[in-house]
Amino acid sequence: MLRSIIHRLLMRRHFWRYATFDEIAELYAARALRMLALNMISAFAAIYLYQNGYSLSFIGFYYAAYFFLRTIAVVPLAYLIARFGPKHSILVSNLLYVLALVIFVFVPQLGIIALIGYGFFQSISATLYDLSYEVDFSKVSHLEHAGKELGYMNIVEKISAGLSPLAGGVIAFVFGPQVTIIVAAILFAIAAAPLFHTIEPVRTHQQLNFASFPLRLVWRQMIARMAIGFDGVVSGQFWFIFIVIVVLGTTTNAVYAQVGAFGSVTLFAALIISYVFGRLIDGHRGRELLSYAAILDGITHLFRPFVTTPISVIGVNVSNETATTGYAMPYMRGMFDMADRLKGFRIAYVCATSVAIAFGAMLASLVLAISVHFLGDVRGLQVVFFVAGAVVLLIRVHRFPLYRK
Repeated sequence: MLRSIIHRLLMRRHFWRYATFDEIAELYAARALRMLALNMISAFAAIYLYQNGYSLSFIGFYYAAYFFLRTIAVVPLAYLIARFGPKHSILVSNLLYVLALVIFVFVPQLGIIALIGYGFFQSISATLYDLSYEVDFSKVSHLEHAGKELGYMNIVEKISAGLSPLAGGVIAFVFGPQVTIIVAAILFAIAAAPLFHTIEPVRTHQQLNFASFPLRLVWRQMIARMAIGFDGVVSGQFWFIFIVIVVLGTTTNAVYAQVGAFGSVTLFAALIISYVFGRLIDGHRGRELLSYAAILDGITHLFRPFVTTPISVIGVNVSNETATTGYAMPYMRGMFDMADRLKGFRIAYVCATSVAIAFGAMLASLVLAISVHFLGDVRGLQVVFFVAGAVVLLIRVHRFPLYRK
């Protein structure tokens, strides 16, 4: 049903480069369902650990280990994608996430054993999905309308991301966080359905060549992607923890609904800016949009330490949504263009940027763990936000050929 709705809305307005619209609709539908499931639980994972008695320093080191595992998993998983194709790899990724969430339910009973199992399968699933999605979308997006296509994909994501935290929060408040985890696992299983009968947009059984990969052409983009990874975990899990500790001041199940409401309130702003920014990118304004959005994101981080009220949380969330969408869409457009230019290195290039984003998130996690260990939870989180305000400016060093004047 979701695929048919997307088909009716967009088919007449797009001509796809390498795939039929049915294949694109499958990708959109699977993405929407996965994001619905992912945002239902990802917003609350760190809160769930904190609620179960794990210190913030431990949570920081745990996420550092998780992202380290993602950095070393990239290359082996790239060979899997090269052999079987990105869409079938997405299918496997969704099923692995179901297993991860089933294990996560038993954290209160099994403790560190469940955390290790959850972190392992989640890291493999997330890495495999991110690699597959970026390879897939970079291949099927249209050269002249990629900005608009990214805008529509971002709208699909934002609808899912906007509604799911509130839904997940309400379920956690009424029935407990374990029920939210189970519902998310079911949605992950459903998200795999559109991909069971699908063809691949790229040639399978490919041979990857990392030895001759032109690193000198992309090292600046890897630095920018590292900064994006740093920003992502700070704006997500660490920000939610700050809201719980400083703004809400409680760890009861009610915080899940409240944090979910904070995340969902930015939905309408996200939908509008996704469409507008997509048009700007196709109008050859992507370079300016990326640069100014990175600056806005840095300023937003500098305001986070001073947030103490629900109204200020909403203001920061709207600013963050504008900034991250503003740099992420033109960055992905430049990245897809670069993937086309590097003939024969599409998957290797996506691997390089995936290593960078996981490495950046790992660094942010280490900064959190060390800061809160020596300064306490609140001061440590504030230090992380100030550091993030500087780090995100590195997004501006990308030097994509697409944006050269």
